[in-house]
Amino acid sequence: MDVACPGCGLRMPRRDNLTAHGYYNASPECWSVYTEVLEAEYSNAPLFGQVHQLTVDTYAVHHAGGPHPDKSVGVHLSGLYLVHLRGVAPTSVAPLRQQLATNVKSWPHFDPPPMPQSITVFDVAMASSPQEHAERVREWSAAVWAAWAPHHAAVAELVQIAH
Repeated sequence: MDVACPGCGLRMPRRDNLTAHGYYNASPECWSVYTEVLEAEYSNAPLFGQVHQLTVDTYAVHHAGGPHPDKSVGVHLSGLYLVHLRGVAPTSVAPLRQQLATNVKSWPHFDPPPMPQSITVFDVAMASSPQEHAERVREWSAAVWAAWAPHHAAVAELVQIAH
């Protein structure tokens, strides 16, 4: 029997031996694929440097809703904003996000928009080379960021308030 991830819609065969993270709006099966992607990035330093921050931010906002806290969604959306609209290198995003997390005292709630099902973390996991992995992360990240277009102005305002 297949199970659909409540965040990204990824359909995977149900595996009873898995547990979900509980923090993200994700099925245990989707979370398992995400941990495989992280393992690939942690084991390849150049790949880690190129796209790891995008992977983390994209997965987080692709799995907003449910138990996922507003602060986390806001921080990760801000990371995508900095990369996709401000042109900040993914390797430079973490300290800017930390500054945001420290300076913002009241976090807005962003209702998750309908998510694109054209590409998910599963597509990244299926990459056959580090180059393809990086390309798929960038494609996935751009698609997820585009889906959040109704909130782009609010995210930009949030980032401006924090700096």
